[in-house]
Amino acid sequence: MNPSTTESEQTTKKVRWRVGTLSYTTGGIVVLFFWLLLGDFSWSMRDRSVAPMAQWYLDHLNVSNLIFGLLISSFPALVGLILGPIISVRSDRHRGRWGRRIPYLLITTPLAAMGMLGLAATPLVAKWVHGFMPEQNEQLVALVCFGFFWAAFEFATIAGQSVFGGLINDVVPSTLLGRFYGLFRAISLIDGMIFNYWIMGMVPDYFTLILLIVGLFYGVSFMIVCFKVKEGEYPAPPPKDESAVGGLKSWWRDIRQYFRESFTNRYYLSIFLMLMLSLLSFYPVNIYALPYARSLNIDMGTYGKFLALTYLISLCLSYFLGWISDILHPLRVSMVALLGYFLVSAWGMIYAKTPDMFLTAWVAHGVLSGCYFTSSASLTMRLFPRNKFAQFGSAAAIFAAPATMAIAPLTGMVIDVSDDSYHLVFALGSALALSGFLLGIYVYIQFKRHGGPKNYVAPMVPDELP
Repeated sequence: MNPSTTESEQTTKKVRWRVGTLSYTTGGIVVLFFWLLLGDFSWSMRDRSVAPMAQWYLDHLNVSNLIFGLLISSFPALVGLILGPIISVRSDRHRGRWGRRIPYLLITTPLAAMGMLGLAATPLVAKWVHGFMPEQNEQLVALVCFGFFWAAFEFATIAGQSVFGGLINDVVPSTLLGRFYGLFRAISLIDGMIFNYWIMGMVPDYFTLILLIVGLFYGVSFMIVCFKVKEGEYPAPPPKDESAVGGLKSWWRDIRQYFRESFTNRYYLSIFLMLMLSLLSFYPVNIYALPYARSLNIDMGTYGKFLALTYLISLCLSYFLGWISDILHPLRVSMVALLGYFLVSAWGMIYAKTPDMFLTAWVAHGVLSGCYFTSSASLTMRLFPRNKFAQFGSAAAIFAAPATMAIAPLTGMVIDVSDDSYHLVFALGSALALSGFLLGIYVYIQFKRHGGPKNYVAPMVPDELP
């Protein structure tokens, strides 16, 4: 069933929403949301399970906090720094039978699934490889095998992430983005509740089986979504300078154009910095929550159930936050959430030193960070130029990448040299959240100057100027 209607069908169907050349009836929107939310369910099942299972496996190998942070956080950020701009710009400019986003998803989806299957087999592969080189340290062999499959998984995941966000921006009407992401967030939280309440406690015994099932489910279901969602027609991309086409000259011209368009406007730079600080504020606790809990002798079953409680609370808030973001604007709502997170993390910095206090602070951390992610989900779509959305999304990722690569290993080093004082992760989070909030005030003032919630017009980038 096609969720959109063409121009010739508009005379017989009541069109209520438009985005580009796509037009939707109420039924069409329902069908579109169904397929996109199915994609989100499989996407979220992947994210909610692979990351914590990878963290458990590395912790099981007893790697240092520095190595832990480098693999879990810094490496994905480095991949995004290199791969994100290339994929996003090519996707923005691509015109083909299947659209400009779906062709890339059709490539990255099976690659990500194969990466998950490789991670699932890592304990078995590591034992097999170690049998051929028994003189090598078994932990090192396992770590190398894990790193190989983790790299493949992250390459495919990061390449697909910006493209999937671009697809949503291209096919979902802007007036429904907040509510759509509220549902998006709800689906993600349901995934998290299922995994953490019923499955997380079984990870030590069934690591391979669980990851195998998740990988197969993701690969099959997301491929179905790729074939069911239809993109519209797009304006032709800006013409290339024919004199520069081909070889090193063309490559250098494209790089210069990318950076000129993305990093010469102070307003967009302030948005990038605000997004970076806000995102980084959640990293210290998110990355080290599992070793933090284990240092307090909290078992995996209890850890999973309290994480499921966090998701349940966030689930109850998700659609309301999406709805209120559509009404008040996601910039306003996300700033309130960030201020709340600053207060919660400051409390955790002082009191989260016992199992009960940690679990309390951790649930509050999860709820407030969830409020931020839900309310800000459509923020970049409301602030960046629509015709170059994926490009500006990748530029924001590039801007944040150095700090993202540094935050996890630096936090790990602080924990290591402070004799495992894990409560310091809340101190780092509170400082970053306050910085992000204060910069958000500046961004909001500039946002009002460009029209505010009702009349906002994204500033033009160089190649759009007359």
